[in-house]
Amino acid sequence: MKVLMVGGTGLTGAHGALYLRENGHDVTLVSRAEPTLACLQDFAHIAANYTDDEIAPNVLFGFDALVFAAGADIRQLPPDENEDSFFQRVNSEAIPRFFANARAAGIPRAVYIGTYYPQVVPQQIESSAYVRSRHLADEGLRALNSDSFRVCSLNAPFIIGHVPGLAQPHLEALVHYVSGQIEGLPLVAPAGGVNHITSRSMSEAIAGALARGEGGRAYLVGDENLSWKTYLEYFCEAVGNPQDLPVSEEEHPMFPDAILYAGRNITISYEPDNGELEYSRGHVRAAINEIVAACS
Repeated sequence: MKVLMVGGTGLTGAHGALYLRENGHDVTLVSRAEPTLACLQDFAHIAANYTDDEIAPNVLFGFDALVFAAGADIRQLPPDENEDSFFQRVNSEAIPRFFANARAAGIPRAVYIGTYYPQVVPQQIESSAYVRSRHLADEGLRALNSDSFRVCSLNAPFIIGHVPGLAQPHLEALVHYVSGQIEGLPLVAPAGGVNHITSRSMSEAIAGALARGEGGRAYLVGDENLSWKTYLEYFCEAVGNPQDLPVSEEEHPMFPDAILYAGRNITISYEPDNGELEYSRGHVRAAINEIVAACS
């Protein structure tokens, strides 16, 4: 298949592009800037922003499938823009519009990488502008499903993984933290925990969704339900600093409240959808070891 990968220079998009190409697909990346990673240099690339309506006629014709691994979160919020209006503009409105343009261009199948929050903590749809925007985006694009446009979403928890050369500042800081290299920050774990999935499992799920995904369905994907204590202790072991971490209910410097849309000290545990997606699981510790090795 000729696959258009929107957000192809981020972790999920880049890993997915490499995986799809290894499995025989012709992948074109879409991102705002040219890829700088060596592993992405020989991919066809289109410099574009999915929020720009004018790119649709130029980029969407002639593809067999669309994978959308973009969307905005708190990291992209401009300091001078209201949170509600920003997420409404770039998620709730722009994402379904992009999928509508893809359908009009004749792309027959599409996969959206969303977030698990609207499904695991639906009460946050009303209270969180970000969760609401992702919910509305997901509902809007899946409403476009038809016999000629098969679209589904993969709503994921925290995704961890490694693409050679890709900077991941949060994970790099986390490696320094568990190594005891950040002065003044004692090693503690937040209370609660969440589900985690690796970029490997996500790439397999993307391939499964393109091949066998049920049109109009929102899949709740994931891998391992881990307490934050266990998760951080995996990192401690990987850096050679094994710990029995104390647990604190205070705001954690590595996991600030601003990125915990379900709330501080919350535990999110569920059995993920898989079935026809046929992605493998059980790779979280291996991914952590790979991340630590790359940071070292």
